[in-house]
Amino acid sequence: MIAATAQLYKNAYTGLSRKTWYLSVVMLINRSGTMVVPFMTMYCTQQLGFSLLQAGFIMALFGAGAVTGAFIGGIITDKVGFYPMQVAALLLGGCMFIVTGFLKTYPALCIGSFVLSVCNESFRPANSAAVAFYSKPENRTRSYALNRLAINLGWSFGGALGGFIASINYNLLFWVDGVTNIVAALLLMRLLPYVNHKKQTAQAAENAPVKSAYRDVPYLFFTLLTILFATCFFQLFTIQPVFFKNEWKLTEQMIGLLMALNGLIIVVIEMIIVYSIEGKRPLTFFIRAGVFTVGLSYALFNILPGVAVSAFVCVAVMTLGEILAMPFMNTYWISRTSENNRGQYAAIYTIAWSIAQITAPSFGSYTAEKFGFATLWWMNAGICTITAIGFALLGKKDGQLTTRS
Repeated sequence: MIAATAQLYKNAYTGLSRKTWYLSVVMLINRSGTMVVPFMTMYCTQQLGFSLLQAGFIMALFGAGAVTGAFIGGIITDKVGFYPMQVAALLLGGCMFIVTGFLKTYPALCIGSFVLSVCNESFRPANSAAVAFYSKPENRTRSYALNRLAINLGWSFGGALGGFIASINYNLLFWVDGVTNIVAALLLMRLLPYVNHKKQTAQAAENAPVKSAYRDVPYLFFTLLTILFATCFFQLFTIQPVFFKNEWKLTEQMIGLLMALNGLIIVVIEMIIVYSIEGKRPLTFFIRAGVFTVGLSYALFNILPGVAVSAFVCVAVMTLGEILAMPFMNTYWISRTSENNRGQYAAIYTIAWSIAQITAPSFGSYTAEKFGFATLWWMNAGICTITAIGFALLGKKDGQLTTRS
């Protein structure tokens, strides 16, 4: 049994390129400092004395900045290349994290949060294009899963440590986040050589015409469904910590451990799950199963008693849904691209998640404050169920694309 499990893990990680591993190492360093955004709502309400609605608006500005940053990042990625875009985004984002830590008034923090998000989120389209560039079609889903593993391993460390730091001094969170961004940029330049993007794009353009993502109707429908799902999912990092603190009376340390649990589960089982199921069913089958499972986790908040054990169960169920949905969502959009339009597709996909960053805290904070958390969790469960049905319809219309396509 032990030998079979060890072989399964070995097979799950075999065949990935060295540069894919290097890119994941850079992401691990970067995400190990992810501490500001998960605790931003609590920082605003408890440290700065802002209302929940004001904190929700600041988180919405993070989302607005992310939309702008993704759009800019996608354009630059297609025109200049994913390599310089990643380096610039990491350096600028790192500096802005440190600057934002000094902003204490509501107007200043609103502006700073927007600018920070523009710099930080312009990294995502370039990084997505880089993962596709360094991977092969037959292991692309696992390459994205490895990248997510690095993100979540860093998230686990950063979330757990962030909980303890927040209980001592919230301002230190900004410094740690900023420094790790800068270190990640330096490491990227050390491990990975510069890529001549224009040469690669010119060669790709000779083999395939440029297809506009904005005219790809199935992809636009996919984007709409992604926004609905992400709006629910992002409340894991914005409204849920406040719920745990105010309603279930959990400590900052416990909330940090719950965030760490999400990442640790992904680190332990995501790669072997993806390896075991990829190619066996259509992409949308796994996506809709994951979206429905996330909805179930929100329903459990209203069903289970408000104790720490229940919180761990809910987070574990949500993480399982995340594992089933997100790696295959990445594979879906990348399967529709070529070298000459990958930044455009990546930007739209990133923008979908960024729009959710706007709607999630605004929708979540307003609903929780006006109607209560129970209403919010039932609404999230319902939205996820409807979205899962939408992915099922997309699969029928879009030819049931498989993970090895």
